[in-house]
Amino acid sequence: MYALQFEPDFISRLKKLDNSIRIKIGKKINQVRDGLPGRHLEHGADYFVEEVGQYRICYKSFEEKKIRRFYFVGDHKEYEKWYNDK
Repeated sequence: MYALQFEPDFISRLKKLDNSIRIKIGKKINQVRDGLPGRHLEHGADYFVEEVGQYRICYKSFEEKKIRRFYFVGDHKEYEKWYNDK
């Protein structure tokens, strides 16, 4: 099991989403906390991405400290913009 940390931008984006999608995202975050192996944004990238319907969750895993820090949540269009800014 991992400790979870959330960037302020992640929290503000999450608050803007509809309650039904927040519940689904919460379930996915719990799976990530429990050790769900993630998929890298691209080969060699530090970020992992999880999909929840049309929405994406991006995080980094710090294995030595057993921490997963969440950076982004949003729909696929917002995700593309966020990803291109990285």
